[in-house]
Amino acid sequence: MKKDSKIYIAGHRGMVGSAIRRALEQRGYTHLVFRSSSELDLRNQQAVADFFASERPDYVFLAAAKVGGIVANNTYRADFIYENLMIEANIIHQAYVTGVTKLMFLGSSCIYPKLAPQPLQETSLLTGPLEPTNEPYAIAKIAGIKLCEAYRDQYNCNFISVMPTNLYGYGDNYDLNNSHVLPALIRKFHEAKESNSPSVQAWGTGSPKREFLFADDLAEACLFLMENYNGRELINIGTGEDLSIKELTELVAETVGFTGTIDWDTSKPDGTPRKLMDVANLHGLGWSHRIELKEGVALAYQDFLKHQTEYSA
Repeated sequence: MKKDSKIYIAGHRGMVGSAIRRALEQRGYTHLVFRSSSELDLRNQQAVADFFASERPDYVFLAAAKVGGIVANNTYRADFIYENLMIEANIIHQAYVTGVTKLMFLGSSCIYPKLAPQPLQETSLLTGPLEPTNEPYAIAKIAGIKLCEAYRDQYNCNFISVMPTNLYGYGDNYDLNNSHVLPALIRKFHEAKESNSPSVQAWGTGSPKREFLFADDLAEACLFLMENYNGRELINIGTGEDLSIKELTELVAETVGFTGTIDWDTSKPDGTPRKLMDVANLHGLGWSHRIELKEGVALAYQDFLKHQTEYSA
């Protein structure tokens, strides 16, 4: 990418898209294009076609998606598969139609089978059943990968796919009804501390293991791969390190300064037992993460404090 290349960031207001935007701006890219959802409905085929025909971007980061945690994924199953299929199909097809130089599709680690061997290798895709609670979202993301592969195979498009691990960071979603585990814990512990609550309820048993990557590290990886990777195969993006939900919960409590007890509601689902990415391919290309989890949680909590009035009930 040249500094004056026209670069479209789909989903620029989300945690991932905004991190990619910051990374590009910090590097001096001057011709960034984005639209809010009120300005451009990415589910609308004609609207997306008109946008691409008018703007004709050179590069596309496809970070737009309908996302959520276990509850949201399991409750709004039709919304998650329909909206994500429409978004990715519209953008990928119009990138082909208008001759985009290169597109990056951002997927999710939930594309891998529930009981795939750990750590999760890119070759594990489609080798077993998915986690039932987020199957519709996962299938939509798998379709995005296959769209990129198909347009590459048939039309020789340079469309690549990357699979981030669990993400957190600036501008995260702290809505307790549809957020991911880490931001939900930050809000829960903060509100418990503020109200002098003696305990906080956490979901499940605490035994599942998860990997977490700071969103600004993901953005760095995305820029690196946009510059240095042109392969057909998807690439995992993560840290290659994980910890139990119990350990994560205790780390967040310590960071926030909550000193009460943690009560585990074992009637709530645990989800996939373990999700650790194999990042050997990414490391082999020359990239690895910089922000460790303890530092990242502290940065995320400070960001939460700056914007907490937006999250108040």
